[in-house]
Amino acid sequence: MTHTTIREGQMAHDSGGPPARRWKKRRSGGTRGIAAVGVAVLATSLLAACSGDSGKPTLNWYVNPDGVETLTKLAEQCSTDDYDIEIQLLPSGATDQRTQLARRLAAKDSSTDLMSLDPVFVAEFANANWLEELPKDAAGTATDEDVLEGAADTVKWDEGVYAFPQWANTQVLWYRKSLAEAAGLDMTKPVTWDQVIEAAADNKGTVGVQANKYEAYVVWINALIQGAGGDIISDNEKGKDASVDIDSDAGRAAASVIQKLAGSAAAQPDLTTSNEGTSLGLMYPAEGAGEFMTNWTFVYKNYEGLVEPGTITKEDFEDLGWARYPATVEGEASKPPIGGIDIGVGAFSENTDFALEAAECVTTTEAQVALAVESGLMPARNSAYDAPELKEAYPADLLELFSQSVDEGGPRPKSSYYATISAAIQSVWHSPKSVDPDRTPEESAKFLKDVLEGKALL
Repeated sequence: MTHTTIREGQMAHDSGGPPARRWKKRRSGGTRGIAAVGVAVLATSLLAACSGDSGKPTLNWYVNPDGVETLTKLAEQCSTDDYDIEIQLLPSGATDQRTQLARRLAAKDSSTDLMSLDPVFVAEFANANWLEELPKDAAGTATDEDVLEGAADTVKWDEGVYAFPQWANTQVLWYRKSLAEAAGLDMTKPVTWDQVIEAAADNKGTVGVQANKYEAYVVWINALIQGAGGDIISDNEKGKDASVDIDSDAGRAAASVIQKLAGSAAAQPDLTTSNEGTSLGLMYPAEGAGEFMTNWTFVYKNYEGLVEPGTITKEDFEDLGWARYPATVEGEASKPPIGGIDIGVGAFSENTDFALEAAECVTTTEAQVALAVESGLMPARNSAYDAPELKEAYPADLLELFSQSVDEGGPRPKSSYYATISAAIQSVWHSPKSVDPDRTPEESAKFLKDVLEGKALL
């Protein structure tokens, strides 16, 4: 059959949530819609006035657009006789989210009570004393044995705990089963990037990645490097004096993968501007064999939602497969990216105790199950994966793949200078068509060192 041409997604969230405009039919049913959530930027004076004349404070919770309907419900459910929680919407991109929150916190804004944070910004904000360190009991809850190891690590900085994991994200390899079968790939065993690129190129398929000049491109580069046994930096706690390790065999292995895809027939036409949403339609093209695609956990629900309106057939959906993130080097385990959202409490909040209580409430196992079932945002807690609602919503082997990938995945560098590190990497490694293993890792190492030492500007 000839399938409906699929719209390209808008710039997606670097934490790994769905694109801002998803190729998906809106869910109805149990989730109550909202006409408006609020504006992204409100004057501090207006927010402070939200407490009203009654004296009952309103806690402002700054959230990104992922799962906003479910988050609004959680805000209502976790409001108490002592305080109300009100949603304030942040921009869709993680970089813009960081900028808005950093400006508020640098100004010691007392109306910033709760924040949804991309995990890579926890260290920076904690180091700047912008986040309230969790008390011992709360810290224990945020990092107890029920929390997936990869998610628990994202909320720690120095020797403290500064946020509660709310949902944990990871990337897996999505693919058409028919394409893998035509290529002779056994997807029950680990596959490499080389195998995937060659299989797609030889069978009129494509490979979908995120290679625009933005945070998700660094996610890919970091995963490739870690999958080859290396790191972008080490001794992260030294800040600007950290060891820059990207000029290494691992860095060159990562560059080789990018170079191979960029020069391959499997490269999608928009490779240099690709994001989480742009390759969704190429899984079920009007012509061609489909694709292999590395992308976040939202993909399953995204495609499932296309069957009822007839955008794809049931048989199409049943041809969707999933496997562990591809290996950079054959024989070495891949390091799937780790994303998600952590909930932090603003250090300048006038209602710290209430905010800590609210942050714990919106990150319970029950809250995480609701986010997963209603919005496709996967839990950070092991116990949530045992919830009957989640098992009904997702195949068992897919849930196992998600949780295993978070536990065994690789985080981006945990550093108070992460925003600088990311921007420096992007500036040298983009465009992917210019990446050269003999040149790019070395050039990026030199530039990153110079930027950290103040010898060069971004």
